[in-house]
Amino acid sequence: MKNIKIALLLVFVLILASCKEEVEKPKVIYDNSNKDKPFTKMDSTQVAIADLPIQMEGTDYLIHPVADLRVYERGTKSRYGSSSVIDLSFTISNYGENEITGYLQNLKFQKINSDSIRALSDKPVLIQTATYLSGIAERTKNKIMVYTLFDLDSNRDGKLDSSDIKSLYLSEISGKKFTKISVNFQELIDWNLIESQNRLYFRTVEDTNKNGQFDKNDVVHYNYIDLSRNDWEVKSYDPI
Repeated sequence: MKNIKIALLLVFVLILASCKEEVEKPKVIYDNSNKDKPFTKMDSTQVAIADLPIQMEGTDYLIHPVADLRVYERGTKSRYGSSSVIDLSFTISNYGENEITGYLQNLKFQKINSDSIRALSDKPVLIQTATYLSGIAERTKNKIMVYTLFDLDSNRDGKLDSSDIKSLYLSEISGKKFTKISVNFQELIDWNLIESQNRLYFRTVEDTNKNGQFDKNDVVHYNYIDLSRNDWEVKSYDPI
């Protein structure tokens, strides 16, 4: 009985160690010889598809979400044993009020009454949200999209996914002027629009101790952009 208790205790310790190791997996791996260069391997076996186009109200552009075809494997049981069934999901995005969400490889923009379609980015990205600022368009006539996305393989595992650093981008409604607003290797925490000031506020956190994690010992940066201007200059402020 004593041996069984000891064995169970060892198993418990191993489970805790495994969980701790998983939690402490670095989000950033620094390469001193090339630490500012994105490192991404694209999976050539994936099949890209597009959802049907979306038109934001008050704009004259169609937006085509593009991503990899989603393949799911689910197990089934029968009298002859278990087997697996492959399911395909041809829906790659969701559309809510002025916002497209998903895990998208790109967005394609097409002006109404034109056959020309242009890509938002010519570099590997994984777009999580794309939001049209309709209120800013009404106030300033500047039609702007805001994106949260992953643009570099910060943990060096050979792929872009949600375990990498999240970044903030802007573009015009045409997809042109695609611009990174956050700083490389700073994790986007959140962003908020104050329409009365035409300002986009956002926070990022910097891994100042270079331990590969974002924690309480790191520095939070506070920034805003005046969207009534065309230069999209990032200004810092200190609310603390």
